[in-house]
Amino acid sequence: MTKILLIRHGETAWNAVRRLQGHLDIALNDEGTRQAQALARALADEPLAAIVSSDLQRAVQTAQAASQHHPLSVQQDPQLRERAYGVFEGMLYADIERLYPVEFAAWQARDADAMMPHGERLAESFRQFYQRCITAITEWAERYPGQTIAMVAHGGVLECAYRAAQGMSLDSPRDFQVRNASINRFTLAGGKLSLDSWGEVDHLALALDDII
Repeated sequence: MTKILLIRHGETAWNAVRRLQGHLDIALNDEGTRQAQALARALADEPLAAIVSSDLQRAVQTAQAASQHHPLSVQQDPQLRERAYGVFEGMLYADIERLYPVEFAAWQARDADAMMPHGERLAESFRQFYQRCITAITEWAERYPGQTIAMVAHGGVLECAYRAAQGMSLDSPRDFQVRNASINRFTLAGGKLSLDSWGEVDHLALALDDII
């Protein structure tokens, strides 16, 4: 049995204006940096055996902050990246809806096999993305049996883990929030994820002056 602290990266400027990031490598903004420092304080007493991150800098920056109270280097894995959205990456949600109404509608309707138009990077269906994420999470957890690991990834990755643990179908509505710099606790046992706690954000209410 492995305990997994699955964490979404801190806020970016694109998060704040609802611009789709996907595989584009966007850094944390000032609020995201504050969130990452608050996260570090919250994780200081966790008995972590490993800290793993997506290789995109918004996740790496969050993970590096979280590692400051632990003698661990951040291990990076591109399999923990956000979903690849093809030509949608870099666009505002409102502009995607206006320019690609059919594809946008399929996306919002939770069609697990719908494909966005490819751009500089190939797009993934939600089903492909889900399989990638759950495989990566499982493989990392199985490297540290009986221990606790922290994994810093993206909103879509956390959504996939939640769906796997709760037995939700891929085409069902997302009726849960995925907050920046939230701590979400899972257990992997017998190759299956279970959810222990979702959406811990009390640490983000700390004043900046209180954060070491």
